Amino acid sequence: MIGIRQKLVLGFGGLLLIVAAIGVLTIRHIDALGGAIDVILRQNYRSVVACQKMTESLDRIDSGLLFSFAGHGDEGMNTIRENEQHFRDALHVELGNITLPGEHQKAMQINTLFLQYHIIIKQVTDQSTSLSERQRLYFSDLLPLFRHIKQLSAEVLNMNQANMQAANDTARQMAASAHNTMLAAIFASAVIALLFSVQSHRWILMPIKKLTASVQEIRNGNLDLVLDTTSTDEIGQLSRLFNDMAATLRKMRKSDLDMLFRSRRVTQEVFKILPLPIAVLDANGQVEVSTDTAERYFGLKPGAYVQDIGHEWLKGVWQKAVQKGSATEPEEGNDYIQHFDGRCEYFFQPVAVPVLFSAEREEFTGTALIFRDVTQLHEQLELKRSVIATVSHQLRTPLTSLRMSVHLLLEERIGHLNEQQADLLLAARDESERLARMLDDLLQLNRIESGKAPLHIVPVSPFRLSCEGIEPFLVHASDQGVAIVNTIHEGLPDVIADPESIQHVVANLLSNALRFTSPGGQVTISASEEHEKIRFSVENTGEGIASEHLEHLFERFYRVPGQKASSGIGLGLSIVKEIVEAHGGNVGAENVAGKGSVFYFTLPKKLTVNNIRT
Repeated sequence: MIGIRQKLVLGFGGLLLIVAAIGVLTIRHIDALGGAIDVILRQNYRSVVACQKMTESLDRIDSGLLFSFAGHGDEGMNTIRENEQHFRDALHVELGNITLPGEHQKAMQINTLFLQYHIIIKQVTDQSTSLSERQRLYFSDLLPLFRHIKQLSAEVLNMNQANMQAANDTARQMAASAHNTMLAAIFASAVIALLFSVQSHRWILMPIKKLTASVQEIRNGNLDLVLDTTSTDEIGQLSRLFNDMAATLRKMRKSDLDMLFRSRRVTQEVFKILPLPIAVLDANGQVEVSTDTAERYFGLKPGAYVQDIGHEWLKGVWQKAVQKGSATEPEEGNDYIQHFDGRCEYFFQPVAVPVLFSAEREEFTGTALIFRDVTQLHEQLELKRSVIATVSHQLRTPLTSLRMSVHLLLEERIGHLNEQQADLLLAARDESERLARMLDDLLQLNRIESGKAPLHIVPVSPFRLSCEGIEPFLVHASDQGVAIVNTIHEGLPDVIADPESIQHVVANLLSNALRFTSPGGQVTISASEEHEKIRFSVENTGEGIASEHLEHLFERFYRVPGQKASSGIGLGLSIVKEIVEAHGGNVGAENVAGKGSVFYFTLPKKLTVNNIRT
C-alpha cells in the first residue's frame, strides 16, 4: 500500500534531488569561473603591470641621459639611478611570475640586455669623457639596447594580454554554459513540480474535497451518508473511521431522541400537576411547556411568544434576564403581580431564570418563568399593617390622656409636688413622649407602605432642600460643638420630589450624624449627578459603623448594639428607605476609612411613570 506519506516523499524527494543537482552544478561552475578569473587577475595581470613599469622606467632613464647631455648632470644622474632601481624591481616581479611558454626566455634576455645597458650608461655618463664621445656611445651602443629591451618588454606584455583575453573568453563560455545548464535544470524542476502538483490533486486534494463534502453532509444531520472507502491510503482509512463514527452517531441519536421524548413527556405530565404558574421559553421567547395555572392566569400556553401575550412587565423581565444572564425580577414597584380568579385574589412574584446548556458551556438556551405564590405573605403583611394601625390608633387616645394628666400634675394645678414626685412625673413625661414618637413612626411607616401617604411631587432645587434641611439643626450643632458644612452648589439640576417628605429624610440623617459626632467634629452634606439621578450624601467624622451592621441599618427595629435606649427603636432609617424608594431612588451607607461614615440617597432628575410610586 502506497500511502500519502510515501506519495509526498516521492514527489518532494524528486524535487530535492533536482535542487541538490542544481546546487552541485552551480558550485562547480562557480569554482571554474573563479579559477579562470584567478588566472586573469593573479598571474597575467602582474606580468602586464611589471612590463609597463619596465617600459616606463627605461623611458625615464633615457630622459635622464638627455638631461646630462644638456648640462644638467646631477639631475640626470639622480633620475637614472632612481629608475634603474624601479626597472630592476619590475624585472624581479616578472621573473618570479613566469606563466607562459617562451616568457622565461624573453625575461632572461631582458635581464642580460639590461646588464649591458647598465654598463654602457656608466660610460655615457662619465664626465671625464668628452661630450662628443659620450654622444657617439649613446647613439651607437646604448640606443639600440634601449629599443631592444623595450621591444622584448612589449612582447612579454602582449603575450600576457593575449592570454588574459583567452582566459576571459573561456570564462565567458563557462558562464554561458552555466546559464544554459541552470535554465535546463529550472525547466526540469518546473516540469516535475507541475507533474507532482497534478498528481497531488488527484492523490490528495480530490479525496479530501470529497471527504469534506461528506463531512458537511454529516454536520447538517445526514448521518445516513456512507463514504467511499475504496482507497487504501490514509484517506481511505479515515473514510472507514468516519463511517464507523456515523453509525455510532446514528445509534446515539436514536437513543438521545428516545430519552428526549421520554423527558419531554415526563416534564409535560409533571407540569400538569404543579400548582404554581411555571413556563419554559426557548431562546426566542416561545413557550415550550407550561403549567395549567401559567396558561390560565397569564396566557403562557405552548407555542405562544412572550412578546405577544400583552404583559409588558413579563416581556421586560424576560428581556432583562436574557441580557444579564442571571435570575431577574420585575422593576421595583412591580414586585407583586395581582390576579383575580373568580372571587379569589392571588399575588405572585415572577422570576425569570436563564437556562444554560451546561455548567461547562455557558450558552443561553432558554428561560424559565417561575411565579412564586406570595398571596399568604401579602395577606400577612396586610394583616400586620391593619393590626399596627389599629393598635396605634387605639393606644393614641389613652396615651394622650396620660400625657395630659402628667402635664397637669407637673404644672401643680391640683397640688404641690415634692422633689421625688416631680422627678417621677418628669420621667413619666419623657417616656410617654418617647412612646408617642414610636406610635407616630409606626403609623407613618404603615401609611407609606400601604400607599396612604401621597407624595406631592414637584421640581425642587437640591440646594434649597439642603438649606431647609440644615436650618433646624444649626443651633443644636453649635451647642454640641459640631460644624455643619453644606457643599451643594446651586448649579445642580432640579430633582423631582415631595419637599416635605425629603425634609424628613434629611432631618433623620442629620440627626443620626450629629448624634454620633464628637465635639470638634464636622458633618458635611453634599450632592452630585449620577446619570438620571442626584445623589445626596451626609458624612460625619465620627467613629464609623462596623461593617457587619451596615447592611442591616435600614431594616425595621434594627439598632446598632451599644446605643442608648433614648435613641429610638430602629424605625427612623426604615422610614427614610420607604420614602426614598417611593420617589424611585435608593439609600445606602458606607464607611470612609479614618473619617467616619456616609449615608446617601438618590432622587430622580425627571418624572417618569416607573420610578414614582404614589
